[in-house]
Amino acid sequence: MGKGYLRLVAYLLAILLSALLFVGCTSDKKENDSEEQVSSENGNNVEQEQASGDSEKSENSEETVEPGWKKDTSPVTFDWYVHFSWYNYNWGETLISKYVQEKTGVSINFIVPAGNENEKLNTMIASNTLPDFVTLGWWEDGVRKMIDGGLVYSLNELADKYDPYFYEVASPQVLKWYEQDDGKTYGYPNFAVAPEDYDKYEKIPSNQTFVVRKDMYEALGKPDMRTPEGFLAALKAAKEKFPEVNGQPLIPIGLHEFTDTGNYSLESYLANFLAIPREKDGKLYDFREDPEYIRWLKTFRKANEMGLLSPDIFIDKRAQMEEKIAQGRYFAMLYQRTDFVAAQQALYERDPNSIYIAVDGPANSNLDPPKLAGPGISGWTLTMITKNCKHPDRAIRFVSYWLSEEGQRDMYLGRQGETWDIIDGKEQYLPEYAEMARNNREQFDKVVGQDPLWMLGNSLIQMRWAPEPGPAVRQLEEWTYGKAVSYAIYDNLIPPSDSEEGIIASRIADLWGQTLPKLLLAKSDEEFDQIYQDFLKKRAEAGYEKLLAWQMQKLEENKKKLGIK
Repeated sequence: MGKGYLRLVAYLLAILLSALLFVGCTSDKKENDSEEQVSSENGNNVEQEQASGDSEKSENSEETVEPGWKKDTSPVTFDWYVHFSWYNYNWGETLISKYVQEKTGVSINFIVPAGNENEKLNTMIASNTLPDFVTLGWWEDGVRKMIDGGLVYSLNELADKYDPYFYEVASPQVLKWYEQDDGKTYGYPNFAVAPEDYDKYEKIPSNQTFVVRKDMYEALGKPDMRTPEGFLAALKAAKEKFPEVNGQPLIPIGLHEFTDTGNYSLESYLANFLAIPREKDGKLYDFREDPEYIRWLKTFRKANEMGLLSPDIFIDKRAQMEEKIAQGRYFAMLYQRTDFVAAQQALYERDPNSIYIAVDGPANSNLDPPKLAGPGISGWTLTMITKNCKHPDRAIRFVSYWLSEEGQRDMYLGRQGETWDIIDGKEQYLPEYAEMARNNREQFDKVVGQDPLWMLGNSLIQMRWAPEPGPAVRQLEEWTYGKAVSYAIYDNLIPPSDSEEGIIASRIADLWGQTLPKLLLAKSDEEFDQIYQDFLKKRAEAGYEKLLAWQMQKLEENKKKLGIK
């Protein structure tokens, strides 16, 4: 996903909601008006009921260990908005969703934007037509807008009123991390990993990899690509030895797509491979100021001068990249490994030696090991329950169920005896499904349906059930073990877009997005230096110091939340 997976920016296109959305979570879409009114009043008056419901709360407190979802498993449907246009999942068509629905009574109608995600969400916010659940990136402006607009419930209040079991399964540290100034928490993330977890688990992976096509790399004698000289020599040798792939020109190096604000591969990915620190002398440190980073950007500029940067990398989007990866047209890539699993599998099925493998990539002058981004406490997405939900009691109970170990098992493995069982003393997929998960992930997701149900996933719990990675992707994941670090304290450093600091941050991000391609296309290092100095000047004029001061204050708050001095 990919936070990781993920530089925190928002930039997408627009669509009106119109009649697609039905307000409220309902067990029967044909409920009469009086039933809807009673249900709606019940949901929207949680705060008033809580203030006057001490006796009920006292009664609930005796049931803190009992999962609340078991009290009512009658049919109920939640409309659930997922803030990603690429998401595609039909609840009720997979073995896992059928089992969960039968067990809990919950059915989900996933709603996905057809065009620009941000405009669709803003339309729903402005018209107060948000569905029952909303899942979006934790960094999105929509999170703040919904909280400030009073459009979402605090999970604390719902849990206190309807399901104290929530506190048994939610991480106190995660709740504290997402706590707002009013002391309440309004959303819960998926795949959140606290900094302390890195000391407890040995196999926490990173998505950030430098990969090469195995057969080509070996044919070139496995060149050392950690230095600028070795990197350029390897790209040049690959282009000379393998000028074409199935009649198409070889692309020596592949990168994430260029956007209005830059390129992941040449920003956080490259900085982490170079082990550039995030702080220096007690202040936040911008990797773009680091000599090692500039050295490597100039290396990429030199690569372009040598004809080693294909024009395709400046214009291709993810869909075009996946197609070219499946064709094996890249020699090397600084790329997120989970973004090309299907393409990697296609290569493996044609020729196991043509797959991509992770190797040591760009490094700093000391050849220090990379410090790649692992999962953070912010997770990837944030899920919120809106005040349009007519059954907030069932909603918070379903959240608690999903967060529990039982729910994680159900959402990951499915029904015991159908998709999994205890084999050799371990809870794991039945052999036919384990093999499908390893070798045909697309079919596995279509039949079993585990991977798309990530909204409240917990990777630390799920790793105990994960099948061994298939031969096509195993090496990519295992290479990252021991190289992942937590950058959790540097999350939440993007100011609200409509604040003064947010406007500054947006201007600087756009400025960098315009500058980065120019740096790579510069005809000389001298021209590179002029472009770079111009960027620094304009960044300062845009108010960089004011933004930095805001970020430093936010960083101190982050450290306090995590107990880091």
